[in-house]
Amino acid sequence: MIARELAAWALGEVDIPETVRTAAKRHLLDGLGTALAAVRTGAGTPATTVARGLGGPGEATILGTSDRVSAPAAALANGTLVHALDFDDTHAGGLVHATSVVLPAALAVGEERGATGEQVLTAAVVGYEAVCRIAAAAPHGFHSRGLHATMVAGVFSSALVAARLMGLDAERATHALGIAGSQAGGLLAFLGTEASTKQLHPGFASQAGIIAARLAEAGATGPATVFDGPHSVYDAMAAGTVDRSAILAELGTRWETTNIGIKPWPACQLSHATIAAVRQAMATESFDAAQVAAVHAIVHPDSASVVCDTSRDLTRPASPYAAKFSLPWCVAAVLIDGDLGVDTFADQSLTRPEITALASKVTWELTPSPKTVAADAPGEVTITLTDGRRITGHVERSPGGGPAPLSQEALVTKFETNLGRPAPELVRSVMELDAAPDLATLIRQAAAAVAGNREDGD
Repeated sequence: MIARELAAWALGEVDIPETVRTAAKRHLLDGLGTALAAVRTGAGTPATTVARGLGGPGEATILGTSDRVSAPAAALANGTLVHALDFDDTHAGGLVHATSVVLPAALAVGEERGATGEQVLTAAVVGYEAVCRIAAAAPHGFHSRGLHATMVAGVFSSALVAARLMGLDAERATHALGIAGSQAGGLLAFLGTEASTKQLHPGFASQAGIIAARLAEAGATGPATVFDGPHSVYDAMAAGTVDRSAILAELGTRWETTNIGIKPWPACQLSHATIAAVRQAMATESFDAAQVAAVHAIVHPDSASVVCDTSRDLTRPASPYAAKFSLPWCVAAVLIDGDLGVDTFADQSLTRPEITALASKVTWELTPSPKTVAADAPGEVTITLTDGRRITGHVERSPGGGPAPLSQEALVTKFETNLGRPAPELVRSVMELDAAPDLATLIRQAAAAVAGNREDGD
C-alpha cells in the first residue's frame, strides 16, 4: 500500500542533501513573509479571529502576534495567513501551494512539542515531498473536478508533518493518512465571486492534518488504501490520468522540494508565464499603455480554464481574488503599472477604468504543450500598437522556479517588502533554522517585526 510505504519513509531516517535543506529554508522564509504581509495588511483576519475564539491550551502561536492557542487552531490561522494574498510558492507539477500547508503544521506542532529547528526542518521536507508528489500524481486532475489541489493534497502532508513531530510510528502515521483523506476537499467555487474560501483552504488542510495525526495517536484508524483504492482520493476527486506510482518513485533520491517555485507576483501561478512575456515585450521596445490596440496570448488549455474563464467578467473582477485569477486583468495592470504588487489588488484598484478598458483588448488562443504541465508551460504574447507595430514577448516558463529560481537577494527583498521593513535577524533565524534549539526565537522575532511596523505607524 502506498500510504504504508510513504509513512514508513516519512517516519524513518531521512537523509536530506544540503541543496534540499537550503531550498526548504528558502520556502519557509518566503511563506513566513507572505503570512506576515497578511497580518500587516489585515488579510486573513476572519481565520485569526476564529482561531483566537477556539482558544484551547496555549500550544502554538498565531504568526506575527503573541497569541497562543491550540496547535490545530494556530494551524488554521497560519495556513490562511500564508495563502491569504496568493503570493506564496507553487509546485508546478502538482499545482499546489506547498508552503501554505507545510509551514503551519511544522510550526504549530513544532512549538507544541518543543521540537528543535532540525526536527522541524526535517518534518517540513517530509511535508514538501508528500504534498508535491501526491498532487503531481494527478496533473491538473483535482482542478478538473473543481477542487483545490492544495487542500486535497495538503491534508496528507500536514498529517505526516504532525505525525513525525509527534513521534508516531509508521502504523499510526498510516492511519493518520487514511483519516486525513476523509477531510480532503476545497471547492473552486470561489472563482468569479467575492468569496474568500480559497484563502481558508490551506488553513483547513493544516488543521485537519494535525487532527488526523492526533486521532491516529488516540487509536482511530484510517484506510491504508487511501491512495490505492478502491474509493481512494484519486477515484473520488481526480479526473484524467493518475499515476499513483509517482508518489513513491525515487522517494528520498529525487527531491521535489527543489522544484517548488517562488512567486514574483501575487497572482495565480497560471498567469505568470504570460505576465513574464508581457514584461519581456515591454523591455524590448518602449511604448505607452495608451498605444496598445490589442494583446494576444498563447495559453495552455489547463491554464485557460482557471484564468481565462469567460463565464465570468474577466475585465471587471468581482473581488481581489477574482482579479488574481483573471489573465486579461493582470496583463492590463502590468501594461499600465509596469508590474504587479500587493497593492495592485487592493479594492480601490479593481474599479480603475483604464485597466478594464485595456483588459477588454486582451485575447488568447489555446495551445497545448504536451511535454509540460500548465504551470510550467511557455508564455507568449503579441502586442499590437495603434501605429501598427507588433511587439512579441516569449519566455520558456514562468520565473521563480525551475532553471530560473529567485535569487537569494530577490527572495530577501520580497520578504522585507512583505514585512514592510528590513528584518535581518529574522531572516537569519529562518536560514539557520537547523541550528536552533527550538522555535522560540523565530516566533518571538516574527511578532516583534510586525509590532515594530505598528509602532512606526505602518
